[in-house]
Formats: sequence, C-alpha cells, structure tokens
Amino acid sequence: MTATTIDTEITHEVETEENVFIPLRDGQRVAARLWRPAGEVGPLPAVLEYIPYRKRDLTRGRDAVNHPYIAAHGYVCARVDLRGSGDSDGVLVDEYREQELEDAEDVIAWLAEQDWCDGKVGMMGISWGGFNSLQVAARQPPALKAIVSASATEDLYVDNMHYMGGCLLGDNLSEATVMLAFNSLPPDPAIVGEGWRDMWLERLRGSGLWLDTWLSHQWRDEYWRPASVSEDYSAIQCPVMAVGGWADGYTNAIFRLLEHLEVPCHGLIGPWGHKYPHLGVPGPAIGFLQELVRWWDHWLKDEDTGIDEDPALRAWMQDSVPPRASYEERPGRWVAEDQWPSPRIHEREFRLTRASLAEGGQSDEDDAPLTLRSPLSVGMFAGKWASYAAVPDLPYDQREEDGGALVWESRPLTEQTEVFGLPRLEVTLSADQPVAQVAVRLSDVAPSGEATRITYGVLNLTHRTSSTQPEPLVPGQRYDVQVPLNGVAHSLPAGHRLRLSVSTSYWPLVWPAPRAAELTIHPAESVLKVPVRPRQDDDATESPFHEPAMAPEVETTILEPSEHDWRVTRDLASDVSTLEIVNDQGAFRIEETGTVIRRSTTEWYSFRWDDVTSVRGETRTVRRIERDDWRTEVVTRTVLTCTEDDFIIRADLDAYELDDERGHRRVHSESWDRVIARDLV
Repeated sequence: MTATTIDTEITHEVETEENVFIPLRDGQRVAARLWRPAGEVGPLPAVLEYIPYRKRDLTRGRDAVNHPYIAAHGYVCARVDLRGSGDSDGVLVDEYREQELEDAEDVIAWLAEQDWCDGKVGMMGISWGGFNSLQVAARQPPALKAIVSASATEDLYVDNMHYMGGCLLGDNLSEATVMLAFNSLPPDPAIVGEGWRDMWLERLRGSGLWLDTWLSHQWRDEYWRPASVSEDYSAIQCPVMAVGGWADGYTNAIFRLLEHLEVPCHGLIGPWGHKYPHLGVPGPAIGFLQELVRWWDHWLKDEDTGIDEDPALRAWMQDSVPPRASYEERPGRWVAEDQWPSPRIHEREFRLTRASLAEGGQSDEDDAPLTLRSPLSVGMFAGKWASYAAVPDLPYDQREEDGGALVWESRPLTEQTEVFGLPRLEVTLSADQPVAQVAVRLSDVAPSGEATRITYGVLNLTHRTSSTQPEPLVPGQRYDVQVPLNGVAHSLPAGHRLRLSVSTSYWPLVWPAPRAAELTIHPAESVLKVPVRPRQDDDATESPFHEPAMAPEVETTILEPSEHDWRVTRDLASDVSTLEIVNDQGAFRIEETGTVIRRSTTEWYSFRWDDVTSVRGETRTVRRIERDDWRTEVVTRTVLTCTEDDFIIRADLDAYELDDERGHRRVHSESWDRVIARDLV
C-alpha cells in the first residue's frame, strides 16, 4: 500500500493497493486496483468501475484523477479489468455478454463482503462502464444501491456505435478496430508473474474478430436484446444518474431513461464529447467529481445532500456559433426541467413547400414533388458519430454538404428561438430502389450564410416501421415516414434561419445503400416538428456546478509527440475522395511503474465518384507496451469493402516481442477473410 495526499477539499488521505485478484464463481480471477482512506476508517461504501481498458497502464491517468478524489471523501473505489482484459484471467470474446455481467455480480458481492465495506456498493462508468452499469443494475444484485452511467445507452441496437436508424455506422468499423487492438495486448508480468506469455497467447488465439459478429446482426434481433435494458425498464430498481454531451453519440438515451425509469433518475447533458464532464471538451467542464460525491453521499450514506431537490434534467443550452470542426468552449447557459417530457416544451411545425419551411399564414409556394439522388461526397464534412475531441471531428460548414441535398429554409426568425428536445421529420416519399436511406440535418444559418449543423438523423427506409422485421420498399410506392433526429439544445438568434437538408447518403458516417437510390419527396404532405422551449425566468444565470476538482495527475514523460489530424482529399485524376483520420498519441513513460506506452490509430474512408460499391474503410493500429526487458507490440489492419450483395472483411493481427539483438520476433499472426451477406442494409 502507498499513501497519497490529495490537495483538494477532501476528508481523508488515500492509500492505493496496486492489484488485488477477485475470485469468480468458476475459479477465474479478475484484477482490481483499490483506493481507500488511509488509517482505521470504515467500514465504508464501495464504488466500482468495471471496464476492459487496462487499469495498470492505459486508463491509469484517468483513474488517478477520479478514484482517489472519491475515496478521499470516504469511499473504497475499485477499478476492475473485465475477464480477458488487462491483468485479469481468461479471454474477452464480445461486449456485454452474460459472462461479463455474471462476473460483475460476483465482483459486487465480493466488495460488499470485505471487512472495509459496509455492504453498500455503487457502480459508475463512461462508455463501456456506463453500459454495463445499466445492465448490471437491471440484474438487481442486492448490494448495488445506485449507479452513474455516462455516455451510454440502454438499447444496444438503437443508439450504439454499430447501427443508427437501421444504417450501418462507420464507427462500427472503428470500434471493432479499437477492441481488436485492446484485446490483443498482454497482461503485465509485474502483476501476473511468469505466466503472462501464456495468458497473452490465449487472448490472441481466442478473442476473435468482433467486426464479423457485429456485421452478422444487421437487424435488432436476439443478439442485441438480452443486455438492452430498454426491454424492461422496470428491472432497474436503484437510482440512476445519466450523463452525456451534445457532441457525443449516446445522448438520446438520457431522454428515454428519464421518461421510462420508475426509480429516481437525474439527467445531465453538457456540451461535451465522449468525456467525463470534469474533463469535458468542448467546455465548459464542470465539477463532476463533486457531483458524484453528492450522489454517493445521498444514496450510499443516507446523507441529505440536496439531490432530492435537484431538477430531473440539467442541460447546456448552446448559443449560436460559427461552424468549426472543433471548439475549446461552447457558449451557452444551464437550463433545467423538473420532469421529462417537459410540459413547458411545445412542438413548432414547419410545413415543407418547394424550397422553404413555412409556418401558419406564410405565403405558399409551388409544392410539386421533388427528386433527389445525392453524390457520395455528402457526409465528408459530417464529423464523427461520437466525438472524442482527440481530432477535429465535429461537423464543418454545412454549405458544402448542402450542395448535394434538398434544402428548405425558414424566413429569418423574428425572435430568439430555443430548440430543446428531439426534432423529427414526417415526410411522404417514394424510392426507385427496394433499399434506400435518408439523412436529415437541421442547421442554424447566420445572416452571413454560414451554416452550423445543430442536429441530424438517418434512417434506413427498410426500417421505416421496424428494425426487428425490416421490409424492402416497393419502388414507386409512397410511404409516410418519420425520421427522428438526435436530441439538441440550441438557441437561434433573431435574424437567423433554420435550414432543413435532406440527402440520400451520408458517407462515411453511415455506409451507403447497396445501389444509388433516387427519392421523390412530396413537400405538401411533409412537416418538420421542432421542440421549442420558451426562456424561463428561473433559468440559471450562473452555473449550478463547482469548478472542476480532481486528484493529482499521474506523472508521465513524453517520449514522442502526438499528432491528431482530420484530412479530406479529392484526387481529380482518379475521382477518389478520402477522409484520413490520424490519432497518434505518441509515446510516454508512466513514471510510477516505468512502463512505456506507444499508441497510434489511423483510419481511411474513401469512395470513387458516384459508385456506392467503391466505398472502403481501412484502419491500422499500433500498440507497444514495454518496460526494461519486457517489450511487446501489436499491429492490426482491417479493411471493409462491399458489393451490392455482400460486406467483405479483410483483417490482420500481428503480435511481437521486441529484442535489441533479434529485433521483432512475431509470436502470433492471424488473418481473417469474411464475406457477410447484406440484409436490407
């Protein structure tokens, strides 16, 4: 045990236990790092974060600022590596499967039984840890009393990195790439001992290609349902804090949780991407760890911290800004609602004419049908489905995108208009192909003409009534379709216009339909419904949150600089356009352990002219972990292409031990070639 003094407003000094093995019911073990108040303090409640991202090294920096802070306020914090990850036993073969959740129940029971625990456990996490916090809560382990779920969803098909509106997301490939790299890394010999190499080889041979699995389930079938708590919201019987950001991809789930959960639920939505709010980008970041202490003090210690008096939802109402691919800060203010759906929000309807969004008695225009077949270039400036703020990955000026779309625009707004909630487009249309998709964007258009995307939605039209049983379109037949858009809180100033843009593709955010489809839209039978929230006298004029506070950062030494780029190129000779995403985190040494980490990921998404079967996604990762004479490296490459009928995967994995005398010694090499039939996608 090592003692650490926290230089923030805390109650206790904290001691750290680098590793504890927690036994599971089948004899396997998972590895945990513990933080608890120093000295004779307790028993105390425990707080668990349970993820596959390597407590010993890759999340060490984030863990160091989070868990000691919470522990210093009278908790025992546990950061546990999932089975098959980090320093834990076994092999991880997929996300959110029964084995993972069963293991979590064992971990919670073990924590509750320790002498230093009072029997009460909370669970928290962002992304994977936010997902499984919800999923474990639905299993109702007796010791679990409350959870915090950040950047997560309760429905694994509807709002996840795999599919959106029945369309295949480009992030499906990038997430599969991330996990192929993580799952191929070795445990640390300093923790697991001489058996580390055998454990590593077991993972390399057994984890598999998750992209194959995810592409084999293109509908909302039984694969996605077991861990989707939306199947039965009433299964969650403990309080939930649901957290997200407008630049993230998971925020819609917060609205559904607030609406459907039968237990205390508090929502928090800031301007952030896929980050904890005290580290949130775009800013402003908030004192989220202080909020966590308030939450745990109330639900795990039965203290009156005012949580019961907090509104159901606090959200950052974003002010209008010029379009940029990244922001350090998003101006705005905090607004609050005591219930969701809120009775203070009303729908404002805009009827589509031939070229404008008309309201009430506004003059009508020719509303004859309009046809559209978008170029594949629409979407190259769409940004990422879930922004990580590591690269400039937010949507750029929409004027370039709008050149390949049908566009409807309102008259200049006569007063400030604040959109808050989930817009939707109700549209009557037909297509000339049995499989087609539609992408819908809303933009804030300034008097200068700059267009900032404020929200969007995509829909595979074969999923127009169901993602469980999609049905092909009958070419030429009219359909009344609802296209839901992502949740938004955005303030449009007087004099700005609201623009609706509709395209038939949105690559590389979503994979194109098998054939280029032409849509016919009937404006006279279509309407845009926008949730509008009037400004309230009780809206906050100052932030209700403290400034961010956290424990001291881990000391690291930069050995190689990082590089983060987002480049769009168009080769006019070959008619090939490419989006290249470089996320090279360089190399650094963790001084506590002497471990050197090297991480780099590069992605390429391309197409040729208007050929939908030319679209191509390629990813390459390099991960190196070394210390003294322990030196390992893993390289992955995945390529996803398609025909009209199939998806085609080519993937390679190479793992090495490094030696100054013998160089790279390959210890494992595996290649996958898969052909997966397209099923109305």
